[in-house]
Amino acid sequence: MRKHLFLSLVLGLIGIGAVRAAEIRVDLRLDQSVYVIGESVRGVVNVRNLSPEIIHCNEALGAPDKMLIEIIRASNHEELDKLTKTPITCSFLLKANEGQKMEVRLADHFPLRQQGKFLARPVLVHDGSRYEGQYRAFDLVPGIEMASALQLFSNRPGQKRRFRLMRWTRNGTENLFLTSQDEGTSTRQWATWDLGAVMKSTPPIISISKDGRVVVIHRLGPDDFVRSEFWSLLDRLEFRSVERVADPETAGQNRVRELYKGESVAPANRPWWKFW
Repeated sequence: MRKHLFLSLVLGLIGIGAVRAAEIRVDLRLDQSVYVIGESVRGVVNVRNLSPEIIHCNEALGAPDKMLIEIIRASNHEELDKLTKTPITCSFLLKANEGQKMEVRLADHFPLRQQGKFLARPVLVHDGSRYEGQYRAFDLVPGIEMASALQLFSNRPGQKRRFRLMRWTRNGTENLFLTSQDEGTSTRQWATWDLGAVMKSTPPIISISKDGRVVVIHRLGPDDFVRSEFWSLLDRLEFRSVERVADPETAGQNRVRELYKGESVAPANRPWWKFW
């Protein structure tokens, strides 16, 4: 009798857990499946509260619930440690039948600086229970180098910053990425920038001025180039501007074509003998 009672209790608890898990759902969607090392690895966490309870995630106020992301390396199933103390998502409060979507940048919180395949899933800790989403796979790749440049700092002898222009296929198109890493007293790896589509038949150009201005010019299409400008100082690297510029040869041809447009004078219609 006791055995049957214990079994009924266990099955009842399992049933309650299954119902609660169905009532609270968490999901993670990534904007890409492959990232060049240094990208922020952006995604969106979606939480649905179909239970009658209240979900409250706010570490600053000491709220009881927590929103986590767990990441493992696929090659050895090692779980990555979170490097930051800040929450992975913004704070939120969900009443019954409410939902919330929040942007996450995984590389801002985890050591995603090496090539490999990774698996990430969201975990909501609520009322002592874990609500886990499905694992989402993504790859980190170094890319294929197209050009590079080295920046020296006059106020910090021995400190350098290596810039590399890498290409990789994204959504069926070859894209250009700017990566950068310090060399010397610091080995900091800076964020990678996606500069957009590139024609790999034309090598891109990168130049660095003494005041820290970094300019990248790459071919977007047969008649178009893209000029991207960054500001690189010892303690920061910032994006400044981007603009499309025309191919100088094509632009010159277009200007000549403009000269042919407009009104013209019709040739005189004279008999040939009038010229004698």
